[in-house]
Amino acid sequence: MSSTSAAAPPDVSLARYACDPAQSRGRRHAEAPAPTRTHFQRDRDRIVHSTAFRRLVYKTQVFLNHEGDLFRTRLTHSLEVAQLARSIARALALNEDLVEAIALAHDLGHTPFGHAGQDALDDCIKQRGGFEHNLQSLRVVDELEERYPAFNGLNLTFETREGILKHCSRANAQRIEDEQPHGVGRRFLDRTQPSLEAQLCNLADEIAYNAHDIDDGVRSGLITIEQLQEVDLFETFRADTARDFPQLQGRRLLYESIRRMLSAQVYDVIDSTRAAIEARAPANAAEARLAGPLVMFSEGMRNQSAVLKRFLLHNLYRHPQVMAMTGQAKQVVRELFAAYMEDPRRMPADFTARVDSPRAVADYIAGMTDRFAAREHERMTGRKLLS
Repeated sequence: MSSTSAAAPPDVSLARYACDPAQSRGRRHAEAPAPTRTHFQRDRDRIVHSTAFRRLVYKTQVFLNHEGDLFRTRLTHSLEVAQLARSIARALALNEDLVEAIALAHDLGHTPFGHAGQDALDDCIKQRGGFEHNLQSLRVVDELEERYPAFNGLNLTFETREGILKHCSRANAQRIEDEQPHGVGRRFLDRTQPSLEAQLCNLADEIAYNAHDIDDGVRSGLITIEQLQEVDLFETFRADTARDFPQLQGRRLLYESIRRMLSAQVYDVIDSTRAAIEARAPANAAEARLAGPLVMFSEGMRNQSAVLKRFLLHNLYRHPQVMAMTGQAKQVVRELFAAYMEDPRRMPADFTARVDSPRAVADYIAGMTDRFAAREHERMTGRKLLS
């Protein structure tokens, strides 16, 4: 990897254990530093201007795009993760620009139709290593974006790429390590941690989707505030809100309860992480990676969050209405894959020219939005499964 860091002094606004852009491990392809932006600011800007980022506006979070205009999409989810992560990063003196870049990019490789699309694609290319959306996000920023004359991808820094690769199987990590020794796959083999900024984005992702899935679930009518009163983490703040505003009902009661729940989780992460950092006392960002997980909930908050996740799994994600739509979405992806494998010429020329046909088909489908995938499926099969 080529380091492109200028000889800049350390950023005194950052904690000693934060990622300083002046100490970045650099980019895969050497580039001169930008005159007015740090390396991580440049990464963020490249992500925001990417094609894959724009596509997130029409990619499913829980509810498919056609089911309603106000449900979260992958784009709005990514923005909410970035907002939460930056708030926590500022309190901990971590690098906000790096946190924002990771948060905005973490779902770039997600398929249409959310996890249904991911599971279907994984089945389709199981014999070729399967499909992991975190690995696909890295693939997007390393290879699939076509914006620059000198290289494929966005040529992001090691630190941003490390954070994007949130999960990775050992087999895929070894493959990355073979191609890029001591790169972003290494930590999955050594079982070390990514930067604190990457750890923070991982936890902010969980906080964000738990909160907004409550909102979307109630908006959809699939779960109710009354059901949520069984969940201590939510009920604590609903009861506090009802006590402070006895006349409050409906959406305002829901919004205020979620707002208070989010605030409590943010403060819990800040306090728990500070305590963990103080106990381990890493001298710099490199030592922080070796210190084990440091960005965390308290034990009590972690347990309460786990209860909420189980509630959402059983009552929302596995609701019969959601499962019916999930089955149809999987069928769309499987039939698209079969059609493109049968006749790759149905894809754009830059995909048909690729040697690894199954992976090229997976890349093409993964890049689709919900509505484009549904439209392509209807065009090729004459059947409209999603309506």
